[in-house]
Amino acid sequence: MHTLSFYEPGHFHAALTLRNKNPRVANDVHLYAHPGPDRESFLALVDAFNSRPNDPTCWRVCLHEADDPLARLIADRRGDVVVLAGRNATKLATIARLHREGFHVLADKPWLTSSAALPSLRDATAGPPLAMDIMTERHEVLARLRQRIVTDTDLFGEFERDAERPAIEIATVHHLYKVVNGQALRRPWWYYDVGIQGDGMVDVQSHLADQVQWLVAGEEPARWDRDVELHGARRWTTPVPVDLYRESTGQPDFPDALARYVEDDLLDLPCNGEIEFSLHGVRARLRAEWGQREAPGSGDRHPCTVRGTRCDIVVRHEPESGPAAELEVLAKPGNAIDAPLSAAITHWQGEFPGLGFEPVDGGFRLTIPDALRTSHESHFAMVLEDFLDYVDAGSWPEWLAPGIRLRYEILAHARELALS
Repeated sequence: MHTLSFYEPGHFHAALTLRNKNPRVANDVHLYAHPGPDRESFLALVDAFNSRPNDPTCWRVCLHEADDPLARLIADRRGDVVVLAGRNATKLATIARLHREGFHVLADKPWLTSSAALPSLRDATAGPPLAMDIMTERHEVLARLRQRIVTDTDLFGEFERDAERPAIEIATVHHLYKVVNGQALRRPWWYYDVGIQGDGMVDVQSHLADQVQWLVAGEEPARWDRDVELHGARRWTTPVPVDLYRESTGQPDFPDALARYVEDDLLDLPCNGEIEFSLHGVRARLRAEWGQREAPGSGDRHPCTVRGTRCDIVVRHEPESGPAAELEVLAKPGNAIDAPLSAAITHWQGEFPGLGFEPVDGGFRLTIPDALRTSHESHFAMVLEDFLDYVDAGSWPEWLAPGIRLRYEILAHARELALS
């Protein structure tokens, strides 16, 4: 049985790890945080999970007051696992300190906001104990299928090697005002300070970089100084009018701490970014964009193209198609992929029961049963399960710590390039 402690849970992702019951986790969870809206938002979301009519949880949050919550958490040692999701500028240093004190740490992305934090990266990932970031996209069904296709050489072949275009293009579109767990998401004021939250080069880009690592390197460790070539990076802004800021934060006006970003009641938020790099010689382009308001029923968007020598994988995720993305497997000229695709889907039935395919222009679309499509919000509890599996086993995959280090080295150096 594991006991969880939460330190300064300023992001709703912290509470999402408690979205589902978990027989390996004690019902008493411990909260170490200063008073304020961040703490109240965490408590409110956990209470919503406990009080929902269908499959309610039964968490009891034990609140511990202290002038220095981190020192109190370390001194109390009420559990073996600490969950972090909040202000990111000091996150790596916090992880490293907890790691040295013997705590396992599950921490939301990003682990840094600039390359200034890189000296703490190796200390934070040198285990045991275990430190892991919350890479939820590995539980998304289309990402899992994409990875399975890439590893099937009869179907996919090899990655396309073309200097004119990347073999992997992954994009993500989010919105500053959005709905989570059926409610309008309330963001803390500091979310709009990229010095605290992180900008368009390091925030959701961490998920995109992880997907490239998973597709290209799989379970093989890779290193920044040996296996990566950075080709380009750029960053740009999304304008945030004061009314949007008020709706998304519940605060009456921009605080003085954000004054350097504000002019004429408009905040220019550098939350968008594009990175192009090669891993093991496979070229990838990552693009993260933020709009102002999420259209009703739309959700986040994650289009993707992966180009192989026998077929291309295309994830179509357009606003007009609704919240569900579709995955197509398109044959390259001269390649017949129906037989290898049929064989692959038959082989995958144990993992993806009911998966099928239907013809489209140029190839096939996978038909995915609704039962296989899980929500982004549910993936946080799944990541916690993976994390506890590693903790209980007393060991973790060889690629895990090097993969985390590589991910944040890529992002930190790309940010330097974008700002140079």
